[in-house]
Amino acid sequence: MSILIRNGTIITNSGSRKSDILIRDGRISRIDSFIAGDGEKVIDAAGKYIMPGGIDPHVHMHLPVTGGFSSDDFYSGSRAALYGGTTTLLDFVTPHRGQSPTEALEQRMIEAADSLVDYSFHVSPVEWRDTTNDEIRRCIASGITSFKVYMAYKDTVGVNDADLYKVMESAGRAGGTVTVHCELGDEIGNLRNIAFYTGHTGPVNHSLTRPPHLEAQAVAKAINIASETGCSLYIVHVSARESLKHIRDAKARGQKVYAETCPQYLLLDDSKYQGDFNSAAPFIMSPPLRMKDDSEALWESISDGTIDTIGTDHCPFSFSQKEPGRNDFRQIPSGAGGVEHRLELLYTYGVLAGRITLPRMVDLLATRPARIFGLYPQKGDILAGADADLVIWNTDSQKTISSATHHQNCDINIYEGFTVRGYADYVITGGKIMIENGSMAKNDSRGSFIKREIY
Repeated sequence: MSILIRNGTIITNSGSRKSDILIRDGRISRIDSFIAGDGEKVIDAAGKYIMPGGIDPHVHMHLPVTGGFSSDDFYSGSRAALYGGTTTLLDFVTPHRGQSPTEALEQRMIEAADSLVDYSFHVSPVEWRDTTNDEIRRCIASGITSFKVYMAYKDTVGVNDADLYKVMESAGRAGGTVTVHCELGDEIGNLRNIAFYTGHTGPVNHSLTRPPHLEAQAVAKAINIASETGCSLYIVHVSARESLKHIRDAKARGQKVYAETCPQYLLLDDSKYQGDFNSAAPFIMSPPLRMKDDSEALWESISDGTIDTIGTDHCPFSFSQKEPGRNDFRQIPSGAGGVEHRLELLYTYGVLAGRITLPRMVDLLATRPARIFGLYPQKGDILAGADADLVIWNTDSQKTISSATHHQNCDINIYEGFTVRGYADYVITGGKIMIENGSMAKNDSRGSFIKREIY
């Protein structure tokens, strides 16, 4: 079926214009001031914005943890993503130690088969083995061009500095990008154990034992290693003001360093940890929420270009899954949902608040992730020949975010009570209407694995 979108205002990272869009065979066929049509599905987008489908570069669907998985699988998580105007997800392949990334990737592909949106992966080397260099090259040849390394979580998936250097050296030679969770894991592990064994067991200690300077020091270390190895570096979920100077300085030197933050670090702060377990546990995430000054510094860094993208680190857990940490903050699963709310939060508290423009929002949520992770120009823009991944955004509504009405598979919502403006009236993925008039359309199509290019 062809689709003709009429009378809308197209928003891209370069500006806005009123145009019609014709979609055929899953791609954007034509963009013009007026397109005559007969017999196509016609959508009148008068008074609405048409934007490229969002790309969330950082989600964790069906993430294995002690006793189960994060509460959203690929089906429920991608459904929530669609309601939030996101049409492509970048998730992770994390092998067990001793397991080959190829085997882990095969399993992950099976888990992702129910996704309603297109997807790709970052592969996480959790150790350096004799085969790792060849595995990195095979991943890149198969269209997976980015790799995730954890400087935290040393007892499970984290790597030491020597292995981090080897991964960056190998990926850098092959043209790949290494994404890094920057927190100094050894120091944090010591602080966490000291707190617990001296009787400090409540959730506030999650924040106190992951101070911002241990993020900033890890950021500086990752930047230095990336510089020495010639590797392109992407720093995930930047939360601390102290980290931004290192990123800004590296960019000024011309180093290939990209930075991501998340809505939670822009809109929430560490006062959330001051209550009892029931009120504080939902906000346990890593890095933790920071001070309001950190949030303001992040907004400023979005304006000046230090921050390149906004992901969500979507990894929700139900309250019952958080419960085992009631008497030991170290046992609270770290993560929260957000993939459904990224666009509406940035539109309301970024665009309408005068902090960013509409084109800048599109750049953060779609175009820059597409470029950095090798999806452009297939995705991330509104161009003839590109995938027909589009969001028609209706600005004439207001709602209050609630776990009672959201579409994430979770009884917790960290944005509970936030008022937001606008909603995804239509969401089109690969030329198929998935959201129509704000609700899921009757469509049983699934997304596809997307091979990516080296950026």
